[in-house]
Amino acid sequence: MDVPLRFGAELRRLREAAGMTLKQLAEVTTYSTGHLSKIERGVNPPTLNLAQCCDAYFNAGGRLRRLFSAEEQSAGSRPRPARRRVIATGVGSLLPIRMAEGGETGHLGDQDLPPGALFQEQLHQMKRLGQSLAPAAMLPVLRSQALTVTTLASRTTGSSRAGLLITASRFAEYIGWMAQENGDEAAALRATADAVQLAQAGGDTDLADYALVRRALVTYYDGDAPRTIALARQAQRSAAPPRVRGLAAQREAQGHALVGDERACRRALERARDLLADDVDPSAGPVLGTTQLKDPVSMVEGWCLYDLGRPRQAAEVLERQCRRIAPHALNTRTRYGLRHALALAVSGEIERSCETAHELLAFMSVVPSATVRTDARRLDREWSRFRGNPAVRVLRPALANVLGAGR
Repeated sequence: MDVPLRFGAELRRLREAAGMTLKQLAEVTTYSTGHLSKIERGVNPPTLNLAQCCDAYFNAGGRLRRLFSAEEQSAGSRPRPARRRVIATGVGSLLPIRMAEGGETGHLGDQDLPPGALFQEQLHQMKRLGQSLAPAAMLPVLRSQALTVTTLASRTTGSSRAGLLITASRFAEYIGWMAQENGDEAAALRATADAVQLAQAGGDTDLADYALVRRALVTYYDGDAPRTIALARQAQRSAAPPRVRGLAAQREAQGHALVGDERACRRALERARDLLADDVDPSAGPVLGTTQLKDPVSMVEGWCLYDLGRPRQAAEVLERQCRRIAPHALNTRTRYGLRHALALAVSGEIERSCETAHELLAFMSVVPSATVRTDARRLDREWSRFRGNPAVRVLRPALANVLGAGR
């Protein structure tokens, strides 16, 4: 049994132990099922990024990466394929070498796709994976992917180059979000600035406006309402598309809620609702902002109600919207579910608050998030007022463990 087969055999064992089909693994890694089958059988060699991605996904403790390294050492002077070169993407696709030279189509599953579209699909899959993996595990893969797309763009000309640069900018923007989730605001802002430069190089000026929305989120979590409002209004004064202005209006509403201006908050929410109605064009490439919420404006409204001192109303709105979050979206379920638990606690519904938070504590361990920990600390403070409650006595130590692990 040669080294590639040992890698493939271990990958297959991990996949089957997790109860996954090849098709499901393909959705996680964005390899085709046929290619994964060949890797498992030792026909095709693995890539480092596939090893890293699957190590993290299956919690394999680095076994796949070690097998990959052993294969690389064993390969030695074996000739590489003459007509192909492996471009080490963040999710491990194999692309024809001609793509870098003339913009021919790549291949993903059974569909022929131009280079930019292929990487856009990979970004979509990475965002889905980011719902169930820690930001620290996602960031190296995303950074590798962004570098790959940027490098490929430098070797390409014409519209293909512009499309690749814009796609690279979307990777950089998501890196900024993951960095913020990882608790590194400086890295988040640097990645967002890089995203703007890449987008502008590709002829897309919209991301510069969206960067203001991202910066407003940082200031919101810092409790700086005036700065949040100012950044959000700046984005809305621009010639940005409706989606960016709608997301900016949501952020402005949150800023007004922080200072207790309910009238201005509701006006901003109405603008957001009008701007975000049926605005997403699936053919327009990667969507800016979350795609995990059925009704993002109503979810933001629920959190604004909490900041406005209306926790009971906030809990009602958040509960309705949390029911609509897809089961796979662990990060989103945790984020808004914890806010629902906090609103319940502030409303005095302690037992319901604990019941709501119970499952979320396990998710927080799986997908740690600096922004979620901000709300978790608020919840801990609220629960501390009810130390004698049996439900609080049971759950508060578990919450403290999760908060301690995130420091």
